[in-house]
Amino acid sequence: MAEQDPPAAKVDVPGRARRRRKGRKGKSRPPAAGTAKAKPRPATGARPGKTDAAPRAVSDLGSDPGSDSGPSAAPGLEPVLADAPRPVLPRQSYAAIDLGTNNCRLLIARPSGENFTVIDAFSRVVRLGEGLAQSGRLSDEAMERTLAALRVCADKLMRRNVFLARSVATEACRRAENGPEFIERVRRETGIALDIISAREEARLAVLGCHVLLEEGMGPAMIFDIGGGSTELVLIESTGTVPRILDWQSVPWGVVSLTESCGPEGGSQAERLARYRHMHGLVAESFAGFARRVSSARESAGQAGPLRLLGTSGTVTTLASLHLELPQYDRRMVDGLIVPAESMREISSRLSSMAVEERRELNCIGRERADLVVAGCAILESILDLWPAARLGVADRGIREGILRSLIASHGHGNGHGNGQGNGRGGRARSANGGVRRAMASR
Repeated sequence: MAEQDPPAAKVDVPGRARRRRKGRKGKSRPPAAGTAKAKPRPATGARPGKTDAAPRAVSDLGSDPGSDSGPSAAPGLEPVLADAPRPVLPRQSYAAIDLGTNNCRLLIARPSGENFTVIDAFSRVVRLGEGLAQSGRLSDEAMERTLAALRVCADKLMRRNVFLARSVATEACRRAENGPEFIERVRRETGIALDIISAREEARLAVLGCHVLLEEGMGPAMIFDIGGGSTELVLIESTGTVPRILDWQSVPWGVVSLTESCGPEGGSQAERLARYRHMHGLVAESFAGFARRVSSARESAGQAGPLRLLGTSGTVTTLASLHLELPQYDRRMVDGLIVPAESMREISSRLSSMAVEERRELNCIGRERADLVVAGCAILESILDLWPAARLGVADRGIREGILRSLIASHGHGNGHGNGQGNGRGGRARSANGGVRRAMASR
């Protein structure tokens, strides 16, 4: 999305039962102007530690955020986050930075009872992963764009006097040969210490940040995050607080990596459609093993009721905006929306046949997303094939909100370190302003 500072919004931390609004097909029920509340729902009949499905069991994805080596050695199924936190100090500000392949995003929030209130935010398309598929490296131009955005983030951290922050980088920095070198440059020039997190930690944080928007129901459900350089799919089972993660998959196809790997669109509609089918095929092939693993869960979920599916990404929020025919993007109308899956397929099909110049003229797409949205549509359709839900939940929240929940919950627990420096799951949270002040002083 375009750079913006959205209005203050209240978002919950785990530990409080919620009353779920009744979703109406294709419609949202936005909160009062300036707020967007989401509260965790009570258990929906799921049996803790047990499911009718038989996917591979995966314990808490946050137990080893630096590793992609497979499930944790801990037996059984664990929640994404620990039990409900104790109250935290009310006036301290916390921050989360999510540096993705396409976007740089910042969220600053202050605890407010059992919720937190967003007091500042920032989002800018930086295309850090531009050209990565061909060169294996982050380009000089992409790094300069990203550093400019991170300097804005550093200024906001200073102005808001942030107490504790966690900053993460995802697929572009994971894949790039010069990713670690760029992370060090960011630390030196902005004071922001980015952690390159694993795909499994990325999936955990995305689920933690958006799961409260999942429709109520019995049995397993699917949550996905279409990024710029990768896509994560997570099979979960609802609990009274945060869901249990039953299985997950990350594939190296995001809107940037898939777009660049499949070459130019072509000048004719036939060429564009052939390219779209090729994209769909590449993604479906990458999902094939995961699709086989979750097939029994899909069958048992279908017997218990309608399949539940929730997506967080620029792709799903953009398509939801087109579904609503919004004149411009409005987070309050989109976050928490339930859309018929068939409508999303129809929009995807229409976009895939349009020339990029036509897509640029559509509301809520514009120049920044016009060349990338088709790849997102191909990924989304592959997910709908894998988990054929009739309705799709849309979340304009994810990793940043997951980080904030972790920070606030961990500090509320007083995790034994006495300084609030951990996030309770192995990630590195840091006092926000020391390095930033030093970097700004040296500019």
